[in-house]
Amino acid sequence: MTADDEFLRALETVLRDLRAQSAVQPDVREPEDDYPGVILYAPDGSGQGVYAWPDERRGVRLAEVADRAQEWAVEALWGEGEPAVWPHCPAHPDSHPLGATVVDGVAVWVCPRGDGRPVSVIGELPTV
Repeated sequence: MTADDEFLRALETVLRDLRAQSAVQPDVREPEDDYPGVILYAPDGSGQGVYAWPDERRGVRLAEVADRAQEWAVEALWGEGEPAVWPHCPAHPDSHPLGATVVDGVAVWVCPRGDGRPVSVIGELPTV
């Protein structure tokens, strides 16, 4: 089974944010078995699956893909000796990453220490 088009669009949106703010980039591969998503490989060769089941609620699938890609990014950054923070919280530099959630049907990055207001729409993080 290969990843479906909606999942792949969500993944590409999240990868855009990863390219904008991460020193480590994944090698994205489709698995050889029936895994419903993709495998992200780090420079050290470790891999982690990323998937999200279809969901009728707007923004939920994109936020789930972002959350799973964030898990990969934090581990990959740590493995490379980089600060394990992605995406960067502009209000609290180098202290914690933003969190993926849905606000009013839109997948967004929010500061977990803030008031819940979006910092950025997922897919629109500024390049640092």
